[in-house]
Amino acid sequence: MTANDRSDLEPIDPRSAQQLYIDHKSSQCSEATVRSHEYRLNHFVEWCDENDIDNMNDLSGRNLHEYRLWRKEEGGLNKISMQTQMSTLRVFLNWSGSIEAVDPDLYDKVLVPQVSGEEEQRDVMLEAERAEEVLQNLSKYHYASREHVLFALLWETGMRIGAARSLDVRDVKIEDRFLDVTHRPETGTTLKNAQAGERLVAISADLVDLLQDYMDDTRIEATDEYGRHPLLSGKQGRISRSTIRRRVYTLTAPCYLDRPCPDCEGDTDAKCPEAVNPHAIRRGSITHFLIQDVPVEIVGDRMDVSRKVIDKHYDRRSEQVKVEQRRRYLDNI
Repeated sequence: MTANDRSDLEPIDPRSAQQLYIDHKSSQCSEATVRSHEYRLNHFVEWCDENDIDNMNDLSGRNLHEYRLWRKEEGGLNKISMQTQMSTLRVFLNWSGSIEAVDPDLYDKVLVPQVSGEEEQRDVMLEAERAEEVLQNLSKYHYASREHVLFALLWETGMRIGAARSLDVRDVKIEDRFLDVTHRPETGTTLKNAQAGERLVAISADLVDLLQDYMDDTRIEATDEYGRHPLLSGKQGRISRSTIRRRVYTLTAPCYLDRPCPDCEGDTDAKCPEAVNPHAIRRGSITHFLIQDVPVEIVGDRMDVSRKVIDKHYDRRSEQVKVEQRRRYLDNI
């Protein structure tokens, strides 16, 4: 950036910029989301302080590279955690550019680690803040659409796509506020754990209202080949697993929310590199419930997964979050 370019910027120190950003997020996101952003950016503010960077205007691509190396070494973070940390910094710097605190293109110099297909399958999850942003967008612009219902269903219940796809209209118990998840192999829908996976899933009043509006106004009236009335219906009857995956890829891509989307081809039939698969929603939902202090046993029953599997494959809480939760629990004894 040239000296003339820098003269167009408004001086501001990193901590003040962080506070303005957090105030901005507070008007759009939940308290939990705001805390997550503030926590991650605290590391960046600390690094700036240690390196005598007291004006955001002075930040360069080299600084961001140095910070990334410092954060990885200091925090001992794996690739997935680094991806989350650097993605948040990227969003913060993009916003900072909008208030003339940094070069508007500086955010594009943040190197966000890419993960392999195997790592993604094992570790990637949709974070609560991103899920909330997608839900807010759907609620505002596509209320009670099939996509809105699909995403809300997957996020709130954490169910697998096979379970979501198996639901019929009759399985939505509006008055009692629960979903009846049933194994029906003889009529084309199965659960991963067969009859052992059958359960009643409590749902929030908001999801009840959404499902009611969807069934009353926007659901495509259709029956499947067995004469059943699928909740998630299409012109050909019950929607397929591949259709669910494609819709999830679309909804979780940054470009869906008009955000910068590196390497995105803009092809609705191709998976955006920064989109996530349906299982990442399940992993994020389970982790979100655990962070909200819902007991593991209740989460396991609700999501049809054992404690052992939760510990090994789904629980992505940081050690800091876990210790804070233990402290709160002990303080209440």
